[in-house]
Amino acid sequence: MLRSIDCMHWKWKNCPTAWKGMYSSHIREPTIILEAVASYDLWIWHAFFGMPGSHNDINMLKRSSVFTELAQGRAPPINYTVNGHDYTMGYYLADGIYPMWQTFVKTIPSPRGNKNKHFAKVQESARKDVERAFGVLQQRFAIIRGPSRMFKLKLLTNIMKTCVILHNMIIEDERDDGDSLNVEYDQLDDDIPELSRTQTNEFMDFIRRRLHIKDSSAHHQLQEDLIEHQWQLYSQ
Repeated sequence: MLRSIDCMHWKWKNCPTAWKGMYSSHIREPTIILEAVASYDLWIWHAFFGMPGSHNDINMLKRSSVFTELAQGRAPPINYTVNGHDYTMGYYLADGIYPMWQTFVKTIPSPRGNKNKHFAKVQESARKDVERAFGVLQQRFAIIRGPSRMFKLKLLTNIMKTCVILHNMIIEDERDDGDSLNVEYDQLDDDIPELSRTQTNEFMDFIRRRLHIKDSSAHHQLQEDLIEHQWQLYSQ
């Protein structure tokens, strides 16, 4: 399990009148969505902000870059075995709205039996990491705790990104020396690939990796293996 993923809505009080319908969601007020991936220590590894509040988590997922490096084949290799089956992709804990992809593990809505009930309890308790990160982020910065009174969307985006960066700086400063991550922040690839209009091998590999990420059968198999794995740990 890599980390937990979820979305948070930030109310936009001074949203332009012409945009209110586009930015209003189920809470009937204009909001802007923040998609984030957080770990157990509240470190935010991924943040994507700026989509109108009328969108849901699936729309955010299709626009964000959380799986870009994985689809492009630049992600670090991951190999592990669960219940006798080998896997080559890490997974994120998500709630029920996310699609049935190999990279997501969701809870069981109405679990039946002790195995399913135990798995749902473990998954839901671990998935609260991202919810805690949202709560701590809002508690630390009053500017995103209440409705925003800014008018320009670009300014709101800069405010949210700044708060996320400062939040991670605080987490890094408070972390014990033994838990340091040694993260390299300047690993940017400036090489722009040459434009091609033919079906190159790189493009076909990209399509295959995208289909592999969205494999629903692997999603169900991984969930079943994790249910058995967690039950074995619990019984021991």
